[in-house]
Amino acid sequence: MAGGAHVDHNSNKGVALLIAVLALFLALAETGAKSQQTEAISRNIEAANLWAFFQARTIRQTNVRTAAEQAEIARLALPEAAHPHVARQQEAWRATAARWESEPETGEGRRELAARARAAEEKRDRSLAAYHQYEIGSAAFQVGIVLASASVITGVGLLAVAGGLLGAIGVGFAALGFFAPTLVHL
Repeated sequence: MAGGAHVDHNSNKGVALLIAVLALFLALAETGAKSQQTEAISRNIEAANLWAFFQARTIRQTNVRTAAEQAEIARLALPEAAHPHVARQQEAWRATAARWESEPETGEGRRELAARARAAEEKRDRSLAAYHQYEIGSAAFQVGIVLASASVITGVGLLAVAGGLLGAIGVGFAALGFFAPTLVHL
């Protein structure tokens, strides 16, 4: 080599291997992040749909209750012979309103819809937390790759060590995203 410069090829092989491992983990973290992001969007849509159904049930329930109350007032102006028919209709409306409050067999009563919507929101929040953990891990892997690459060019071994440490941090955050996404909030 001209000028007496010496390149340690064994050291560069180790750094190249470090870069390859960091790139592998980066790909895995990015895949996990995308999966969790998609899951969060799906759960958000599910929760929004369930809350919309809940609101529709509430409106219909209010309308039926109001009809039953108005029929009570209207009954006073009707002949006595019509009173039993009005009373039956009022009872049917009240039974419908009560059924819409809680309908465990179909899961479409207001109570059940609210519980299902809250469960979807919890899944959404967990997926978003996992997504953020994966994204932090991905950033650590990316910076680690840059530092390790810079160590090849500059010959400064501490840059490769710093890249490896960032890789370890990235593995930690990716593991949090997979196993315990809500454990750490940054």
